[in-house]
Amino acid sequence: MSTETRDTADDEVSKLEVRALSAERLSFFADAVIAIAITLLALELPKPEGTTNAELLHSVGVHRGDYIAFLISFLVIGSHWAAHQRVFRYVTSVSGGLIRLSLAWLLMQVLTPFATKVLADEGAFQFRFTFYAGVQVAAFGLFLLMAWQLRRQGLVRPDTPSDMFMRLNIGAGAMAIGFAVSIPVAFFTERAYAFWIVVPFLSGFVMRIKERRKTAR
Repeated sequence: MSTETRDTADDEVSKLEVRALSAERLSFFADAVIAIAITLLALELPKPEGTTNAELLHSVGVHRGDYIAFLISFLVIGSHWAAHQRVFRYVTSVSGGLIRLSLAWLLMQVLTPFATKVLADEGAFQFRFTFYAGVQVAAFGLFLLMAWQLRRQGLVRPDTPSDMFMRLNIGAGAMAIGFAVSIPVAFFTERAYAFWIVVPFLSGFVMRIKERRKTAR
């Protein structure tokens, strides 16, 4: 092998290493931001007050909306993190477009604690609900765009599971639909929260049926 050929090969290896390092750094950065977002959720929780058991329980009841909103947001942010981990373990490189989408997606994660605080307050239910659900629709939509960029630009490893993107589209798509559909429903009933659970549950149920049929063949 000539010196020129060896240098060219070394340059290609170096470029691949730099790209892989960029993908790893983006993943670590996302982990850190999500950890901060979850921490902010806990910091916003009101502390129960009272000097007797009855007073403490009453205080917990008064703030039950805050605690429920916290649990919902914790599960939502956790699902975002889990999906991000499943996908980015196979990412070998990043593009400018992917970085911009990732930053926008992370902005939605950081906004979630604030949206949670807005949701938990009293009055103007429709506005508060719409704001929170809108943040989540944007977050899941951005994640779907990130996945589309990864697949379109071939930024993942060759051994990436063939059904990963299909499962991602169904899961994240169902969450986005659940939050989106709940917005107009919230103008008629405060039970619109149910769509955040029912739609993803149904999509998961349908996916499991398809997998069983595929396995049975």
